[in-house]
Amino acid sequence: MAIDPGVHFGKPCVAGTRIPVPEVRELVREGIPFERMVADYYPNITTEDVQACVQYALDVIEVEDIHVAV
Repeated sequence: MAIDPGVHFGKPCVAGTRIPVPEVRELVREGIPFERMVADYYPNITTEDVQACVQYALDVIEVEDIHVAV
């Protein structure tokens, strides 16, 4: 993952691309298989890159204090 203030306003992207992690995360949320993401949406990344996006998102959640209103 890479963060560059000049790319997508500093949102984390797949290193060497302009593909934001949140866009990949949304495809995961929709249930799109990793192989299909690579074939149909982002042919210039690998399934390992998709896995790295998921891991990055999980790592962010782990360190964030998330409060749910009840």
